[in-house]
Amino acid sequence: MKRQFNRFSLALLVVLTTGLVAWVWAGDYDSELDPQARFHIEGVQVTKDLSNVWVEVHLKRSGDEDHDLAQEVRLVTGDQVRHEAADQTFAGSAEDGFQELWYKFWLQEGDLAGKMELMINGGRLRVKINEGQPRLNGRGMKVFKTSNWEKSWLGF
Repeated sequence: MKRQFNRFSLALLVVLTTGLVAWVWAGDYDSELDPQARFHIEGVQVTKDLSNVWVEVHLKRSGDEDHDLAQEVRLVTGDQVRHEAADQTFAGSAEDGFQELWYKFWLQEGDLAGKMELMINGGRLRVKINEGQPRLNGRGMKVFKTSNWEKSWLGF
C-alpha cells in the first residue's frame, strides 16, 4: 500500500512540475501589448561584455501587418536616451513578411538600472518595467521571459 502511495505521489509531483514549467515558458512576456508595434516580445537576453552589456530583444509578429523597415527601432532607457540597434536579424522573407526579429543593443551597465521600452513600427513595447540593476548569473548572461526582471525565478 505504501509503495502505491509513493508512486502516485511521485507521478503527481512530475505532472505538477511539468505544468508549472510549461505555464512559465508559455506565458506572455508582457500583458500590455501595443497593437501598433505589430510584434510582441518573446524574451530578452542580457550578456555582460567587459564593462558594457549586450541586450538582445527577440520579437514575434502578433498580427497580419509586417514590420515597417522604413521606421527606426530604438531602445529607450530610463533616462530617456534612445539607443540604436547595433545588430538586427530577421526570420522570414521580405515577400512573405518577417515572422521573427532580433535586435541587439550595446549599452553601458548603468543603462540597465531603469525601465526600458522598445519603439518599433510607431508603437512601444515594455522591455523592463522595474527599477534596479538585474543580477546576471556566473557566466555574465541571463535570459528574461518577463518584463519584470526582478521576478525572474527558476533561472528564467
